[in-house]
Amino acid sequence: MPSPISKTESTSRFDAITRDELDRPDSRKWSLNEGTIGAWVAEMDFGTASNVREAILGAVAKDELGYLAPPTWARTTAAASAFFERRYGWAVDPERIHHIADVMGAFDVFVRHFTAPGSPIIVPTPAYMPFLVTEALQGRETIEVPGVIEDTRWTLDFDGIERAFANGPANVVLVNPHNPTGAIYTREELLRLADIVERGGGRVFADEIWAPLTLDGPPHIPYASISAEAARHSVTSTAASKAWNVAGLKSAQIIFTNDDDLEHYRTFGFGVVWGSSILGAFAAEAAYSSSDEWLDDVNGALIENRELLFALIAEHLPGVRAVVPESTYVAWLDVSALAIDGPPAKFFLDNAGVTLTAGASCGAGFEQYVRIVFATPKPVLEEIIRRMADALAAR
Repeated sequence: MPSPISKTESTSRFDAITRDELDRPDSRKWSLNEGTIGAWVAEMDFGTASNVREAILGAVAKDELGYLAPPTWARTTAAASAFFERRYGWAVDPERIHHIADVMGAFDVFVRHFTAPGSPIIVPTPAYMPFLVTEALQGRETIEVPGVIEDTRWTLDFDGIERAFANGPANVVLVNPHNPTGAIYTREELLRLADIVERGGGRVFADEIWAPLTLDGPPHIPYASISAEAARHSVTSTAASKAWNVAGLKSAQIIFTNDDDLEHYRTFGFGVVWGSSILGAFAAEAAYSSSDEWLDDVNGALIENRELLFALIAEHLPGVRAVVPESTYVAWLDVSALAIDGPPAKFFLDNAGVTLTAGASCGAGFEQYVRIVFATPKPVLEEIIRRMADALAAR
């Protein structure tokens, strides 16, 4: 194996975490297939920021375990608003930010309440798997539009999206930064999408959960910030869950930049907020308020891991093709040249003891892809690639 790349002092603590510490029965990522290395669920093996942990423990110590109270959610939405302006230059009134359990819950609200009955859902693929699940789409027609690679980066197939509007208004799922390709869409790309949607009388659900993790890529641009039209026809959702590793605390934000949407939401939103967690709100407030150092450290560690991953792939899995992700901590690997008999993710599970996400679950035409999560200590990442290479060599 190649020598690990040099580690900065700020990220070395992440690499000291051992497999024994990670391999816990209550970790879904590590316990799904006992005895394997979990590289499928999009969560980091780095724990969370110290101030987030302290906020959670402080709330428990004070028995703050009841329903989410107005003062708590007001502090959290104010912290989120300040974070959006500080990190993205996006000024959002806290009154437009509302609590919800998670981004998929926000998508459910979007489809049920803010789209024309029966209108189709356009899902650019490869996609985050739940966006392709029938239950989430509530019986709507799904139009998959595969992305394209241009100039060594993934982007949207704008012509394909425009064709999907041929039969009338439709709704576009925009995941930005993108999971699983790691693309960060440019202002020009977002404006082009907004023009298509506006001319087609459609709507956009903007999932921006990965926005704090842009690594060394271009800055994140919130879709609703690019134009008055984009703000009017979109609903945005985000959360602290990916960047601070607190998905189990069930606290996300749904953001309304259309006045009519906001007024409509207020007629039923009281029934939505109760699904979110008070501990999650405390964690989100802490994350958004004073965790910039954590984000800098995590982004730095992920840059190193991404570089290590692609160096390992080049040396030990030379048949694998992939675009280097600009953001996130997932990589989208084309393994078609390996000529694996059957689904690749199953092959690596059965023969390498590594659990990956099957490309087929991310959209039609991606059966020869796998998604790998590289937010893990470097020794574990090295073991993942070693196991995969050994399994291929043993065929």
